[in-house]
Amino acid sequence: MDINVIVAVVFGLIVLYFVLKMLVIPARYFFRLLFYGALGSLLLLLFNAAAGHLGVQIGINAVTALLVGYLGGPGLVMLVLVQRMLA
Repeated sequence: MDINVIVAVVFGLIVLYFVLKMLVIPARYFFRLLFYGALGSLLLLLFNAAAGHLGVQIGINAVTALLVGYLGGPGLVMLVLVQRMLA
């Protein structure tokens, strides 16, 4: 093999390593956001099933799901209070 080919392959592997390393960090944030959204949707679904007969319903959309998924119980209470203040 020619030395130029070896140098090119090593350089290509180094560049590939750094490109993949740069893509891992945004992917980690994306999957964390996806997890919080799914968790919030599940919590809102359970809340709507439990409190539906009391007349309290929170709409499930991306904003409310992420809010409840990230903040947990306090986020759910905040959504209920905001809904009651606006109604």
